[in-house]
Amino acid sequence: MMDLYQVVDRLTEALKNPLPGRLGQQEMAPLPLDDRRFGQGKGKRQGAVLVLFYSGTDGCRVPFIKRPVYPGVHSAQVSLPGGKWDPSDPDLQATALRETSEEIGVFPEEVTVFGRLSHLYIPPSDFSVYPFLGYTEKPPLFQPDPREVDRLITCSFDHLTQKQTRKTAPIRAGSFTISAPYFDIDNEIVWGATAMILSELLYLWENR
Repeated sequence: MMDLYQVVDRLTEALKNPLPGRLGQQEMAPLPLDDRRFGQGKGKRQGAVLVLFYSGTDGCRVPFIKRPVYPGVHSAQVSLPGGKWDPSDPDLQATALRETSEEIGVFPEEVTVFGRLSHLYIPPSDFSVYPFLGYTEKPPLFQPDPREVDRLITCSFDHLTQKQTRKTAPIRAGSFTISAPYFDIDNEIVWGATAMILSELLYLWENR
């Protein structure tokens, strides 16, 4: 069982090296591979997400959200807290913190941001997404917004690092069925951009 500061310290050290980008992301990318995903596409919209680490009773944990059913390409999908850049945000890190606060009730002043991962492009929604890494000193008192969050899911970092957590399944994406690697987290299928972000994170963890 790894505690919060073991995880943060090891990742902070790994982030001193160049980000792996595609090398880290591609293992969990949907198939067939779309080269635009690997930072080569430039979306009309920009957004940011936060990989938030905190201490739980079983060591370091990370929260995810399951979005409600709505008429959109990411309906009912599991993602990291985050969303679209707003003109009032001074930068994309501020976007990640604001959206995390709005969605799960963790305020920006509670979060220490210690790094970021490679941005990636999401073709179905024409978004460029920028992932940030942060942690809270105290376990958060989550307050999910029911308008944006159907279910709050938390996962131990130990679980994320286990190879048996990574699986592959045919997944319906719009009018197509694709083969998609995914993380099995609390009986939810975590795939697409979120899985690619986690893949780069774990590549850093394993190859620091």
